[in-house]
Amino acid sequence: MNHIPLAERMRPTNLDEVVGQEHITGKGSILRTAIEQGIVPSMILWGPPGVGKTTLANVITQTLSVPYFQLSAISSGVKEVREVIEQAKSLTGAVLFIDEIHRFNKSQQDALLGAVEKGIIRLIGATTENPSFEVNSALLSRCQVYVLKALENKQLIQLINDALTNDIVLKTLKIELKETEALVNISGGDGRKLLNLLDLVVQSGQLVITDELVMKVAQQKIALYDKSGEQHYDIVSAFIKSMRGSDPNGAVYWLARMIEGGEDVKFIARRMLIFASEDIGNANPNALLLANATFDAVSKIGYPESRIILSQCATYLASSAKSNAAYEAIAKALQAVQQLGDLSVPLHLRNAPTKLMKNMDYGKNYQYSHLGEGNFIEQEYLPTPLINTPFYTPGNNARENELRKFLKDRWKGKYNY
Repeated sequence: MNHIPLAERMRPTNLDEVVGQEHITGKGSILRTAIEQGIVPSMILWGPPGVGKTTLANVITQTLSVPYFQLSAISSGVKEVREVIEQAKSLTGAVLFIDEIHRFNKSQQDALLGAVEKGIIRLIGATTENPSFEVNSALLSRCQVYVLKALENKQLIQLINDALTNDIVLKTLKIELKETEALVNISGGDGRKLLNLLDLVVQSGQLVITDELVMKVAQQKIALYDKSGEQHYDIVSAFIKSMRGSDPNGAVYWLARMIEGGEDVKFIARRMLIFASEDIGNANPNALLLANATFDAVSKIGYPESRIILSQCATYLASSAKSNAAYEAIAKALQAVQQLGDLSVPLHLRNAPTKLMKNMDYGKNYQYSHLGEGNFIEQEYLPTPLINTPFYTPGNNARENELRKFLKDRWKGKYNY
């Protein structure tokens, strides 16, 4: 048992043992009810690494007692898919689990369509990427998508305690869990990473677990790059933070680490596309245009040439003026929606396509902005409880200072621009 990783030794065998994901596995939840009734559809499990995607697939098949096939999209192709489908034809209720299904290309995904549609197999696909982008629409329409969440701190601590109490190896040792902060922080919501790190700490021979010990072990054992999850998100984090910190040298180094590690070219481009709005935004609107063009270009070209395009975009984004004002604006607006609910649209802003609506004063007193001086007429655009609430505050950079001046001239101090 010492040779089996702790994360594998602690893998749940039923829903009651699963930690986290209560929104889909808890009592009365949709997925749990379906499993208990034996009516499990084809599905896509979408979530970050180490949150239970493979575990849920195993639990489903064990609970239903049905034939189970497993493929990895990294090492399998159309040939392997067709072999599984052929075997499943003589079986009842077979489940095919495909890990990292987002890595299957269109022809590989198309090979699944007929078997899923006819019920020859029930597909369970696991992905860390948005299936709307990575799974073709025909296959996606035949699957139920379940979103899994990163584990919370209390759930990670529960995993640690469960391992120390129940694992066949660890429970025989007199381990003192003195501190958990480092274990929890380094894991980043990844249960597998947490348990593997705990295993390494125990293997170091020290039975009193402290934050200092965990940090020491983690730094000694860190891998070069593991796109299956262990180091994957740490490298991406370093890449994003280098661009945010306006260091093109750091950005291109971490980019090289991802490329050398065989990272999916679209994964990298998508992160830069998000970054262009989240961290640059209106400080340099061209950043989003370049990032979008980069995503389009690398999707057509692939490696090795895409490395040049990725490098151009990463160094440009790192060297650009920064602003998270757009990110902050939508965060504040969403918070207002969640706190105040569905506020009524002011009457003057409502559409009035019918006579009845006009009689109810829909659209009354609305002023057409283009009729005003400078194409502007001051009027209220927010619901009454939110009048004078500033959501967007331009950042302090050349481009957004222009936007601030524009808004200040028109709103005359209304939003304190």
